[in-house]
This record gives sequence, C-alpha cells and structure tokens, in this order.
Amino acid sequence: MHLTPTSRSRRRSLLGAAAAAAAALCATLLPGTQAQAADNPYERGPAPTVASIEALRGPYSVSETSVSSLAVSGFGGGTIYYPTSTSDGTFGAIAISPGFTAYESSIAWLGPRLASQGFVVFTIDTNTVYDQPDSRGDQLLAALDYLTQRSTVRGRIDSTRLGVMGHSMGGGGTLEAAKTRPSLQAAIPLTGWNLDKTWPELRTPTLVVGADGDSVASVSSHSEPFYESLPASLDKAYLELNNANHFTPNSSNTTIAKYSISWLKRFIDNDTRYEQFLCPLPRPSLTIEEYRGNCPHTS
Repeated sequence: MHLTPTSRSRRRSLLGAAAAAAAALCATLLPGTQAQAADNPYERGPAPTVASIEALRGPYSVSETSVSSLAVSGFGGGTIYYPTSTSDGTFGAIAISPGFTAYESSIAWLGPRLASQGFVVFTIDTNTVYDQPDSRGDQLLAALDYLTQRSTVRGRIDSTRLGVMGHSMGGGGTLEAAKTRPSLQAAIPLTGWNLDKTWPELRTPTLVVGADGDSVASVSSHSEPFYESLPASLDKAYLELNNANHFTPNSSNTTIAKYSISWLKRFIDNDTRYEQFLCPLPRPSLTIEEYRGNCPHTS
C-alpha cells in the first residue's frame, strides 16, 4: 500500500500517541518506573514493612571508619557508618551526639542500625563530656560539615539531605542545631534535656522522644514542652516510650529505631513509603505510652 506524505505523517502521529499512552499506563501500573523515580528520586532500598524497620539490620551491608579527634576541629571525632554499596547513588546523613558525661559508645548502637537502612551515620564524641546543649548543637553541625566536606565518604553523601539526633544533653543539642541551621531535614531529640523549653523558631521536621519513667529530664518539664512549643504548621511528633527511663536510648531499642528510621526516611529522603508507619498516629501499646503528631504530613 502506497502512503502519501500526509498519510505517513498521520500514521506516525497515531503511533506516537499510542506509544505515549502505553508508557503512561506502564508508569501507572509498575511501581519501579522512571516516572515514579522522578517523583521520589531519593527512595533507597526495597519497599518497607513492619518487619524490615523493626529488624536489627536493614537491607544494606555497612562499613565503618573511625575519625580521630586529632583529625577534626569543632567536635571530638567519632565513628562513621555507611552503606558499603554505591549502586544506589548518594545517601542522606545524620550526626548523633551522646549525653552529659557520656561517650560515643553510649549511642553507638544507632550507627549500624540506621546505616543499614540507607544513611551515612556519624556517632560523635563531644569536646568534653560536660558540654552543654548549645555547644553540642554546634558540634553536631561541625560533624555534619566534616562529613560532607572532608570525610573519606563525602562522595557518598547528598549534602542537601542532613539530620541530627542526640541523647539527653545531646537531645537538647539536637534542638539547638535545628534552630541554628533550619535547612536540616530532620531532628530527633532522645529523652532530651535543655533549659530552653520553647522552640517556636524551628523549621526542621522534629520527632521528640520522651520516656514515661524519666527522672533526669522528665517529660513534663522537657520533652512535652519541647513538642508543644514547636510551630503548629511544622511536621512534628511526640513519642513517649512506655516503661522506659532516661537511659533507655543508650541500648538497642526497637521502638526508637522503628520510628526514627521512619521519620528519617520520610523527611530526609522524602520517601513517602514510610508515611504508613507515622500516619495514622501509632496507638498506645506495651512500648508506647503516648504518641502525638500532625497527620498527614505536609512536606
């Protein structure tokens, strides 16, 4: 059959429209398509399940490197945990501070647990074990700057996707860091302590973790007022651990890990696959005394 130039052009147009429709259908039906990847460019790892975020280790093999205090300035060195594989591109990064009189070892369990889920994690020592929250906040930021600018793993990190965590005075320092650097994507104070109880200036999505039996930084005078003072428009949550105390975050804890992973994934990676574990709000249980938050999340 002989086609005129006009009919050939019309046929090409019809074939092009059919191909576009087929591609759109594939993008709708297949979750791993390029279209969805463009919507969620920082998704890392397989689709999460309750079992996967409660597991002691996630899908990534983890390597670690020690950083001497003599090789850095502004904080006390520490240990960097990172996914061994580079096939998934860059990762978000988190710096974690210990509490008053404590060393990096007190929060070291979080390093491989979070890194195996697809983050670069820096558990740090502070300049002295007596440093106050404002100083610990500065040190968390110095640690992030070292990670992204000087560390041996800087090429694995997306410097626009950073977060902070800390225990006790390190938790107070977490709030200070988020106040100083509003570009941070996530903050998680763990049984935090700070003389400053109000944080209306924070712009970083914040998960406040308290403990019902905390006699050092009681939730009524620390974690609850921290949470309540955060802006109503901010993505925020308050997790009060049941049958727990001030030092619960110093040992491997599935509840802390589960919701920390979900928070970090949701806000550092913008990975909405983890929204299911945060919204609707978790119910009280054997490990959760109370959970508050704003759902659905806006960012």
